[in-house]
Amino acid sequence: MIIAVDGPAASGKGTIARALARHYGLPHLDTGLLYRAVGVTVARRGANADNPQDAAAACDFPDSLLADPDLRSEDAGPLASRVSRHPQVRAALLERQRAFARQPGGAVLDGRDIGTVIAPEADAKLFVTASLPIRAQRRHAELCAQGNAVSLESLAADLAERDARDTQRTDAPLRQAADADLLDTSNLSIDAAVQHAIALVDARLKGRD
Repeated sequence: MIIAVDGPAASGKGTIARALARHYGLPHLDTGLLYRAVGVTVARRGANADNPQDAAAACDFPDSLLADPDLRSEDAGPLASRVSRHPQVRAALLERQRAFARQPGGAVLDGRDIGTVIAPEADAKLFVTASLPIRAQRRHAELCAQGNAVSLESLAADLAERDARDTQRTDAPLRQAADADLLDTSNLSIDAAVQHAIALVDARLKGRD
């Protein structure tokens, strides 16, 4: 069983995907970490994330990098968005993601093109979203809890810029798959969003019986 969870940054898709993986006993892959790894590798090499050749060369990162806490930093997000625009990067990471999805028993993957490109054959697809102000507030609260002083306005601007890059890129843009269920978490608690997600997946699985 493959479950695809797509959506913009800070929508709750990662939290929901992890919860679905626990609920159904499936392995989980945050595909955004792969792009963050590429972006961080580019930065550490002093290269340019907007240069296709530099970004493609950084796809040779070791698997051990995926455990690096720097990948969860606020700086890594924009870097990931910038390198993900390059077709060379997406092609380099494509099979890595598809192999994870198609392992025996299936998996849960979250990202921006899981249901449309990586696993269009997924048994259940969710497109998780939330309003920009809500997403900015969530990210702001998360960073403040970590002791990071960041303005709400700058976070909202950053998220809007990332949304534009992700939805307007030519190769594998962020969009809801035609057969994906929409889940707007703007006014939902984490528990309510997870329960709603499980109900949507169960309904899809029942429909396939």
